[in-house]
Amino acid sequence: MSTPETTGNHDTDVLVIGSGPAGGTAALLLATYGVRTQLVTKYGWLADTPRAHITNQRAMEVFRDLGIEQDALEKGTPGHLMGDTVFATSLLGDEIGRIRTWGTGDDSRTEYAAQSPCAMIDLPQTYLEPILLARAAERGAVVRLNTELIDFEQDEDGVTARLRDRPSGTESTVRARYLIGADGGRSIVADRLGLPLEGQMGKAGSMNIVFRADLAQYVAHRPSVLYWIMRPGADVGGIGMGLLRMVRPWNEWLIVWGYDIDKPPPEVTDEAAAAIVRDLVGDDELEVRIDSASLWTVNHAYATRLHAGRVFCAGDAVHRHPPSNGLGSNTSVQDSYNLAWKLAAVVKGQAGSALLDTYTDERAPIARQIVERANLSRDQFLPLFEALGVVGGDAEGIAKALHAARQPDADGAEQRRAVREAIELKNYEFNAHGVEHNQRYESAAVIPDGTVETVSRDGELFGRPTSRPGAKLPHAWLVDHKGARVSTLDLVGKGAFTVVTGLAGTPWADAADALARELGLDLHGVVIDRDAHDAYGEWSRRAEIGEEGALLVRPDGYVAWRRPSGAADLTEATRLLREALTTVLHRTA
Repeated sequence: MSTPETTGNHDTDVLVIGSGPAGGTAALLLATYGVRTQLVTKYGWLADTPRAHITNQRAMEVFRDLGIEQDALEKGTPGHLMGDTVFATSLLGDEIGRIRTWGTGDDSRTEYAAQSPCAMIDLPQTYLEPILLARAAERGAVVRLNTELIDFEQDEDGVTARLRDRPSGTESTVRARYLIGADGGRSIVADRLGLPLEGQMGKAGSMNIVFRADLAQYVAHRPSVLYWIMRPGADVGGIGMGLLRMVRPWNEWLIVWGYDIDKPPPEVTDEAAAAIVRDLVGDDELEVRIDSASLWTVNHAYATRLHAGRVFCAGDAVHRHPPSNGLGSNTSVQDSYNLAWKLAAVVKGQAGSALLDTYTDERAPIARQIVERANLSRDQFLPLFEALGVVGGDAEGIAKALHAARQPDADGAEQRRAVREAIELKNYEFNAHGVEHNQRYESAAVIPDGTVETVSRDGELFGRPTSRPGAKLPHAWLVDHKGARVSTLDLVGKGAFTVVTGLAGTPWADAADALARELGLDLHGVVIDRDAHDAYGEWSRRAEIGEEGALLVRPDGYVAWRRPSGAADLTEATRLLREALTTVLHRTA
């Protein structure tokens, strides 16, 4: 069996580089799991611009497991203010069309609610990062600001990182068992590690302009987080169209606007930024306060290997893409959710070190998937320009095209149909529920059961709950002993393995309790209709196993092993479960 790694000369178990969504989540998870953790960031504080913001249901499920869901809800903008997304010639100009987004439409609201106990919110990075870091520090993580990674070396026993205190220039070293590079799209860790990166960097030029202005009279009646603006130049660079993004309703905003990356980058002075704001809003007299303006490039790149030896990378360090679909911070959170429990299991001696290789096996395909999806969504604005015949058009050309599209003749009808279809295509960006929920894992930390997943609907648009190994445990509402609703997801996680079964499968739960003691594992059994009542019958409809069967669920909520039928007795249940755990955790027999 595995043995805990000794403290030896290690200053910490895990050193995390970077305080963004990936690094902050990793530090919080590891501290929650009782792993000695240090986090360093070269900056003097956390995010100073509200870059990432869409927070999908899966990320909220991670926060729920960590006990910070309420923190996020208190700081985030709720769904009913997010989803009436507008396409227009300016905020005050002609509307081209609208689309209900982020699961707020009548057709998708039930779909989203059935998939998860959590709601989607808009949580800017400036609000998310303090939650993560404050909670991590409360739970024992050491957080060091103004501390820059200079270099690192690894050997068979650990990683030695050379750090610099930026205010004083003083250098020091930290010896850790493992290092996580969550240091963003210009990752020093990924570069030093030589992780193979496929795709293209610097695909297009873009700028962010953060500003304050009271726009309530223009948007409160059509509340959304995104207002897409078709202005001259909107098809150059950027993320597909000009964007007015709500940061806080309705007086704090962020504009995304493109520039030609093949030309010298523009100088975005406060005056130039204010002019862009007024142009996209359509109000030349608008009172504007510019908070910041910055240039960035659209990337289409992903790492095919996410770690080497004792050093791992997560977040934007290994998947670099435009913000389309809102996948960036959500994927970063899930990278850390996948990695943290594995590191904890190895550090505590509950798993063999080969378990850590499954991080790349499971998350590298996801990195590629979301990079390609985000870039395709960016490209899928082009059909709207083509439908109106305004690719590269000026203001007069856009106005004429809209006029033509409103004529009561055959040409106008055809143009309106093309516009509707182009906007409908954007469901793959704004209602891609399957992209968010259908992430499947194939690795040596998952034991296949020989079944094939049934696909009956579009896998990008619709979630497919299943209890097959390699899928996330399906959500179903249960009722606890006090009569309160609890999700199946509330009964798993918390850094532990869980065996989920029914009343007829009680021996599985007894076996879990026995093996927790025998193997020294964080493991427990949950018996549906004993520990929580399947009052609505939702679990029986979604479980895909009989109540005498069992699911072995990992700490990240993914099904590692499935047994649809019962065990003959406690002895057989214990043997089968021991074999599954030994395999998944890469323990010696």
